[in-house]
Amino acid sequence: MAILLLPFALGACAGSDESKPISFTNDRGVSEQPFPNNYRAEVLAFMRTYLNNPVGVHDGAMAEPVQRTVGGRLRYVSCVRFTPRESDGSYGQMRERAILYVDGRLDRVIENASEPCAGAAYAAFPALGNMSR
Repeated sequence: MAILLLPFALGACAGSDESKPISFTNDRGVSEQPFPNNYRAEVLAFMRTYLNNPVGVHDGAMAEPVQRTVGGRLRYVSCVRFTPRESDGSYGQMRERAILYVDGRLDRVIENASEPCAGAAYAAFPALGNMSR
């Protein structure tokens, strides 16, 4: 009988984490966040893994991190705009992503960035176009 109940018990344990958002750091909920001094290098390192093909990105632009309330917590947020190269070599639409920082480090990327990036002051970020695999 115990063998029949084992899959249900394991399934309950595995399913319990699905309600938590995926995050790279342990968010302690501290409202006083340090400025992410190394944000440009962290964004470049992340984008190399985030994009299927990081070579040949066009129109790279980035806004410096500013404090915004996201999910009820004050966080530093920087915004990135870019046009990635598609798998067939063509270029699709420009994309905008919000990058959140916790404890001064890149924590997560928000793909629907219209709200957290509203009014962002973008500047050219040519390093996005110089990425390699």
